Amino acid sequence: MELSGAILVALTSLACWMLYLNRKGQRGKGRLPPGPTPLPLLGNLLQLDPKKMDRSLEKLSKQYGPVYTIHLGSLPCVVLCGYQAVKEALVDQGDAFSDRGDFPVFYRFTHGNGIAFSNGEKWKVLRRFALQTMKNFGLGKSSIEARIQEEAQCLVEEFRKTGGAPFNPLALVCRAVSNIICVVVFGRRFDYEDDDFLTLLHHFNDNFRLMSSVWGELYNIFPRLMDFLPGPHHQIFRNFERLHQFIAGRIRGHQKDLDPACPRDFIDCFLIRMEQEKHDPLSYFHMDSLVMTTHNLFFGGTETTSTTLRYSFLILMKYPEVAGEIGEGESQRGVASSFSRAPRELLGLASFPGVARATLGSVQLPPLGWHRQMATYLPACLPPGPLFSLSHTHQVSFSLLAAKVHEEIDRVIGRDRAPCLADRKDMPYTEAVLQEIQRFISLLPMGLPRAVTQDTPFREFLLPKGTNVIPLLSSVHYDPTQFKDPTSFNPNNFLDENHSFKSNDAFMPFAPGKRICLGAGLARMEIFLFLTTLLQRFSFQPLVTPAEIDLTPQCTGLGNVPPPFGFRVLAR
Repeated sequence: MELSGAILVALTSLACWMLYLNRKGQRGKGRLPPGPTPLPLLGNLLQLDPKKMDRSLEKLSKQYGPVYTIHLGSLPCVVLCGYQAVKEALVDQGDAFSDRGDFPVFYRFTHGNGIAFSNGEKWKVLRRFALQTMKNFGLGKSSIEARIQEEAQCLVEEFRKTGGAPFNPLALVCRAVSNIICVVVFGRRFDYEDDDFLTLLHHFNDNFRLMSSVWGELYNIFPRLMDFLPGPHHQIFRNFERLHQFIAGRIRGHQKDLDPACPRDFIDCFLIRMEQEKHDPLSYFHMDSLVMTTHNLFFGGTETTSTTLRYSFLILMKYPEVAGEIGEGESQRGVASSFSRAPRELLGLASFPGVARATLGSVQLPPLGWHRQMATYLPACLPPGPLFSLSHTHQVSFSLLAAKVHEEIDRVIGRDRAPCLADRKDMPYTEAVLQEIQRFISLLPMGLPRAVTQDTPFREFLLPKGTNVIPLLSSVHYDPTQFKDPTSFNPNNFLDENHSFKSNDAFMPFAPGKRICLGAGLARMEIFLFLTTLLQRFSFQPLVTPAEIDLTPQCTGLGNVPPPFGFRVLAR
């Protein structure tokens, strides 16, 4: 017992001495913002909930202000909360805040290679090359738009095959979205039942879930300790290794039939550049860099967009009542009154005598199918404002949110042609709904960590070179100075008084500044084209009432992962 006590005292003393040296060194190099006092080795872990890290950080900001220092283990990180703080750093001082911060769970796999987790000149060269190459293969052009349209039609056919039966959309949506980046990177799309493709997507999905779990958070705080502890976090690295093998195998296949005069995709272009610089020992174009860059593009081009689309399905079914542009004193009863004044013929009541079961207030409505006759009438007979729910014995839920989007699609696009990007300018409500969905879910709540490239004055502080920075993007999206009642879902956040679309600088789903997501433009195209194509053909029907739909993330860390769910799609 005496020996154990002596060891404990020695370890505690050593930890305190290391913390003292760490803080002393920092005082000599800079002046970090104040924050909660850390414990030796643990840092501020006891003040954080690894399951809800973003909420914990936002709560601390109410005590320590919008810029403060938190210790994740022994690593000090400066936290930026709210629109103004994030904008001042990542936009106004974009160059100084453009390095990637520590992210151990990724670094163990990438070793600083690839685009997402490299820094300095390597990052600039690889990012410039990737942007130009993706542009050459259609990014931002009509060719990639046509590819998305084709894949969206494939997804429509897969949805149609369900025949109205309940299903989980995760697998189908991931396959469709992933095929877009596959064409750019691998030069081909995969069949939805291809075994290698399904295995690849499983590893990506599994890793996004695990890295967003408490195990992923703990690994980023205590990487050396977690390497020796058992737990599901080890599956992350097994998945990484299998992804590495898959990508490396595709690269070897490209090397066998590479034609330098006619590159087919991103991998071919990278291999050609590798050959051109093979005698340069300082070149950033080598095999490890190609594997990691391909992984970065594939991961970023699949998980974020597919997760956003799945959350979109949930939200469109969840919110039958959304605060709209209601005049003072108007209410749900006012909407019901407007509805009851509509001619019975237009409502289709004459077609369904004696079988109405759904109600809105005291107004009885006909059964399933009536809304198809109402697509063009609803916007005229209802004031813009709260959306409503129609209860039905078959658990049918009809949302005016979806109805408004359906109406806009029918009016602008119709049913005889595929949606295209040129339609966006004529669809302000749909565009507002899509941006509000992304704001509301705040998919990457803490973004990816940044670091300062040099000793950086920021407000009244001085951040030493290499200081880690956490831009709390969820706090921007829920900033009450930028969005009215931010905890409510409200497309009017992106509509002006004339019902025209209005942008908002506080909308940052792809992170602002120099490190903005490489595929942000592609993601915006995909979200619009996939969702409008599906809504053009289907209505989404939940398996439970809207009140029972739970939007709480399955896990929150790297990203907000939606809970598993099933639904029905009914042809319109």
